[in-house]
Amino acid sequence: MTTVALLGTGIMGAGMGHNILAAGLDLRVWNRTAAKARPLADAGATLCTDPADAVRDADVVVTMLGDAGDVAAVLERAADGLAAGQVWLQTTTVGVEPFEQLRAVADRHGLVLLDAPVLGTRAPAEAGQLTVFVAGDPAARARVEPVLDAVGRATVWGAEDCTRAQASRLKLVANSWVLAVTAATGESVALAQGLGVDPQAFLDAVAGGPLDLPYL
Repeated sequence: MTTVALLGTGIMGAGMGHNILAAGLDLRVWNRTAAKARPLADAGATLCTDPADAVRDADVVVTMLGDAGDVAAVLERAADGLAAGQVWLQTTTVGVEPFEQLRAVADRHGLVLLDAPVLGTRAPAEAGQLTVFVAGDPAARARVEPVLDAVGRATVWGAEDCTRAQASRLKLVANSWVLAVTAATGESVALAQGLGVDPQAFLDAVAGGPLDLPYL
């Protein structure tokens, strides 16, 4: 059985953790605020008070934290439990330049780092419907596929190494699209209000057609 260490059980990590458990994987969890990880412990995960205990002998280490600084700090706290050759599935959206800090952490501890930011919010995370962008060593694919299948509806494999943070670059492009759709929606609703049109009439008019979007 694949053993997964999940570091970070906030809005996104909690949903991911429940789906990892539902897939029958062995799950250990750690969160800075332990109470947020308690529902996963109640569902069958092992709750660890120290990140080093969570990652010790784990097949896959998953990080879903706030930013690159948080990720690096937690991995350093987990250092005593890390082992060379462990696969690190780094799912936090950190951007391109901050990713270099995480590559240095991986190199220092001999970890197989996969750049793997996810596209989606709380609901897709809870439903196991995230899209995961992954760049990294193809030899690690078989080891992480059970985790990827559990948390996502699709995995987009990119570069065969993570030296240029290609998955993180793609995630920024996807985020740009989300921001554009959200801004356009706001402009259309504001225009409707300015013209004395019920915004719901606009939403109803495009619902189910080629102009409709889930974000809309």
